[in-house]
Parts: sequence; structure tokens; C-alpha cells
Amino acid sequence: MSAVPLLNGFGGPSGYGISTHCLHPNDNGSYAGVQPGTAATPTPVDLRQAFPNGLNLFGAPWREFYLNTNGNITFAAPLANPNAVAFPVEGQPMVAPWWADVDTRGGGQPSDNTICYHLEPNRLVVTWHNVQRHGANDGLRNDFQMILSTSFGCYTPDGRGDPDIEFRYRRCEWAAGEGDDGLPGTAAQVGFDAGNRRNYVALPMSRSAAIADVCTTSNVPGGPPGLFRFQIRSSGWGPGYSGAGQPCTVPGLLGVCAMGRTSATGMTNTCAQVERPRAPRCNGFDNDCDGRIDDDAALCASGQGCDQGLCRVRCEGDAECAVGHTCSPRGTCVETTCLEVSCPTGQRCQRGECVSACDGVTCPRGQQCQAGRCVDPCAGVVCGGNEVCEDHAKLSTAGQCITGCQCRPCNAGQVCAPDGRCIDEGCRDVTCPTGAVCEQGACVDRCASPSGARLCLEDEVCRAGRCSAARDADSGAHGPVTIEPTGCGCRVGTTGSWTMEGALAALALLLRRRCRVGPVDLHVPGAGG
Repeated sequence: MSAVPLLNGFGGPSGYGISTHCLHPNDNGSYAGVQPGTAATPTPVDLRQAFPNGLNLFGAPWREFYLNTNGNITFAAPLANPNAVAFPVEGQPMVAPWWADVDTRGGGQPSDNTICYHLEPNRLVVTWHNVQRHGANDGLRNDFQMILSTSFGCYTPDGRGDPDIEFRYRRCEWAAGEGDDGLPGTAAQVGFDAGNRRNYVALPMSRSAAIADVCTTSNVPGGPPGLFRFQIRSSGWGPGYSGAGQPCTVPGLLGVCAMGRTSATGMTNTCAQVERPRAPRCNGFDNDCDGRIDDDAALCASGQGCDQGLCRVRCEGDAECAVGHTCSPRGTCVETTCLEVSCPTGQRCQRGECVSACDGVTCPRGQQCQAGRCVDPCAGVVCGGNEVCEDHAKLSTAGQCITGCQCRPCNAGQVCAPDGRCIDEGCRDVTCPTGAVCEQGACVDRCASPSGARLCLEDEVCRAGRCSAARDADSGAHGPVTIEPTGCGCRVGTTGSWTMEGALAALALLLRRRCRVGPVDLHVPGAGG
């Protein structure tokens, strides 16, 4: 199988490193210097060529490493064991893109079946290029790479870099070597271990045949198959880029309550509940989390029935249905093109195609439609290390944990806020009232629709920047509060009568008397930074 390409152009016949940076053909050995000779004594590689002050990995300023044949590098001592021992392992700090029984004695060097390293400022690249497994002459090869680098702006006070770890997999044709008895050895383990029996990460499919799936999967949102990235930060050891913010199913919960997001918890991610039971509605979901999709006729108007996520006219014969509709066996008028279409949970058929309950729904600024409801994409998401949850609802990474701007540059016209998010430069010192957000230096009502589209679902209204059930609205009609910059002050107005909430927000704004204040602590609990 084939996946993400490996980085190359580092010299030598293979392009993965000059010949003096490549291992001699061996089984269970380690890098032994420029001319290993017959003894081939393991020789540590000096990391200071790339990281002058050492690499701040696992809480220690490592200045050298051992490159081992069996798919890993270690820091305290070389490692010859071909069979991966389940992490954590006491006293064995290591990074293992593929800890399994590699054997390069079958030939092919210097351009094939080889292991090389490359050092350059702020980066170490180690490549196991088309390596064979021990005990088998079946032509199967694995082609993978490990990259250690320091992120933009992420340094400890003494100048040591906080590292990023990246694994790349292009070929995954074998999971384990064969023992001398002809039986399969231990399948590869992928991850890294601090050697203190506390801090470690191992991919769940490690030490099983399923580990070959690293070539077809990724922990990077939107990333290509075969790409895995992690961060280790001095502010808190852990895999800062381990997939937090991804959709998941909460064990033991039903309906929308089971639709969670992964959150960083210690050295692992847990599935956190982000939805709570809500009033039933006809949208194809179990909204009240009782284990049954809400299809009660009482959810629809008189003469209608809830059928597959839509309120449809009841019928007893085709004559009672409108043109283009047919009376279904369920006793409701269904589009004729949808009569034989069955859609998954949360979708409904329109014009012969299954569409989401969120199709056609426009949400307030900063929210996106999930499970037929406008929500904050970062609600319930906890990020680790120096990560933050991407709160720009229109981006494909919304709701996912990304590297904070302490460790990456912001785009032109943006600045790095204290919480690690990039914000418009003009919003650096702007504080907006509840229900408003700063855009290009001005507070804008989240309920304002630039395109004129109606916000929220049909039976909801947008109030204080959020969608609420229309039946809960105040009896007095009111419009969104508008905040207009007027020089160094602000003018507050409305498009209708005021609610108490709107009045209090406006009063608070007037008491501040000015839109711009001192530096704002934008820290979000659980976010990096």
C-alpha cells in the first residue's frame, strides 16, 4: 500500500542522507559511526548539530541519540531488542516510528534497504527506506520516516527547543519479523515513551497486525494518509496534536448526547460529552437522548406526521398528495423521487438525495450547525499542551485542536492573543459585550446576517448571539443590538424594544465609556498557552 511521500534531498545515493550518516547492513544493531568495522560498537549521534542547546524532550536536555535498526531512536542507551515491549518501559526514553524486527542484511544498499539520518538547523530526519523484515525473503518492504523539529517561537527560558514529532509512512507491507522458529514476532509498536512509566503515547493498533493501517490513516485533521504529528511542550508534557477535537461517540450515552468530541486528558484523549438532552423535534435525531428517534406526530402541525426527519402531510391515497408526491406505506406524502430512498440517521431525502439536517441552515457568527442545531464548535473541547481549539466556525478545522500562535506565526494583519489564538490586529485591545464579536477592530452583533439570510432553524430566533426556541422569546419584539464605533467611544442602538438582557449589556458598555481597554486575558480553560 502507498501513502504520504517521505522528505528527501538530503544527499547520498538514496537522497535520505550522506553515506557516513547511514547504518551498515545489520540485524538488531545501531549506528556505529563512519567506519563501523567488525565490532560495530554503537555510537551516539550529536544532536547539537541541529539543536545547539540540546533537545528538550521528555523533560531532559538531550544532546545525543542512538539510531537503532529496529525502527526507533533512544537517548539513554542503544536498543537491540527486535520485539516491541508495551509502553511504558522504565529507563528507556525513545521515539519509535516502527519498533519491530528490521533486518537490512539482504542487500540493496546504498540506495535501498537502508537507514540514514539527516541533521540541519532545528530538524532531525531519520529514514528507514524500503527496509526488510527479519526471517523472511518475501520481498515485502516498509518505507517510513521520523522527523523531530522545534516549532516557531516555542523555546524554554534557557533556549532549548520544544519539539514536534512527525511520523511519515509510505509503504507498510509487513507488521512483524519472523523468529528463528518460523513464527511471527511481535508486531510493530508506534509512539514515544519518556521512560518514567508515566508519560508515553502508543497508537492503539500497536503490537497487532492492524498497525499497518498507519499507511491509510492519519491523526492530522484533513491530512493525507500516513501522516502523524505530535507536540511535546515544556508547559505540560503530552501529545499536543493527537487528534483532540475530533468527533467521537461517548460510551453509555444515547442519541445526540453520545455525539462527543475528543479532549486531551493527561497522556490520552477521552471522548467528552458536548450535547445535552434537548426538546424533541422532527429532524431525524434522538434529541432527548432516550434511545428513540423523535418521530412523534405531536412534533408537527395538525394533519402532519413526523416521517424520516420531516413533517409531512398525512394521506390515505395518492389523490391526497400534491403533484410530485406519493402516499408512502407510512401514510405520509413523500416526494416521489424519495419513495425508495432510505437515509441514515440525521439525514432526510429531498429531490431524491439524502441531505443533512443542517443543509440550508445559517448560524450566528462563531457557530456552526451540528446535528440540526447551531452550536459553538469548541464547546466541551479541551486541548493539551500549547494547542487551542479552532473557533472560526467557517474553517474546515473548526472545533479541532490546532497549534497555538505561540508556536506558529499568524497571518498578515493578525496578532497573537494571550490565549494562543490569532485575532485581527485591530481587535487587540477591544472588548465586546455579550452577543457581539470583534471583527477588524469593531464589535459586530453575532446575530447580524451579512447576506440577509435568516439565522437559526425555522422555530428559533437569534438572541444574544445564540439560537433559542421562539416560544421562549420575550413577548415584546426586538431586534439585535447594534454597536457602532464613534471615535474613541461607542454608540448603542436597537432595531426595536429592549430586553432586560440587552439593556444590561448596553449599560455595561456605556459604563466602560470607551471601546478600547487594556490588554485582555482571553484564556480559555483547557486551552494551551
